[in-house]
Amino acid sequence: MNNIQTGTIQTNHFQIHTIETAPEQSKAALQGLQQSFGLIPNVAATMAGSPVLINAFIGSFGNFHGGSFDDRQKQVLLLTNAVALQCHWTVAFHSTIALKVGVAERDVTAIRGGALPADPKLSALSALTRALVETKGRAVSDDVERFIAAGYTPSQVLEVIAGVAISTMAGITGSMAQTPIEEPFKAQA
Repeated sequence: MNNIQTGTIQTNHFQIHTIETAPEQSKAALQGLQQSFGLIPNVAATMAGSPVLINAFIGSFGNFHGGSFDDRQKQVLLLTNAVALQCHWTVAFHSTIALKVGVAERDVTAIRGGALPADPKLSALSALTRALVETKGRAVSDDVERFIAAGYTPSQVLEVIAGVAISTMAGITGSMAQTPIEEPFKAQA
């Protein structure tokens, strides 16, 4: 449902905010996203209805993106989590970004299909991510061993948890609010 007066969109009970319609404590987060991406992603604009959620997401997002994983690894992790959560918005978004940062199309397709990337290091990362989500952290010892054997460190296992957490915030919001996919990401919907 479009709100002509404010230019915002409402899905279910959740508004997709603009900087102007967001609660005051959410505006800085949306401004930062606008600067970083050139747009405010609809999931973040929905999260902005709760300053607690959007600010937790943005703080965690910044910490995760300042971590040790390269851009390809981050997107493999985030896409794997999006697929595990079955969130259409985050799958489309992270598929688009993964391709943009150089994840091979065949690897993006594999992850989207529930398989692992061909690259052994990305495969170990994707397997651990999926196992953490699907088992809620239980029964992942083989995946942790494979992850470390692929050249990652034990501290990066914990960094995967941070990535899963921020991606889960976005994925649950996107699914629950039935957030519409923006034009730049529709090709990967």
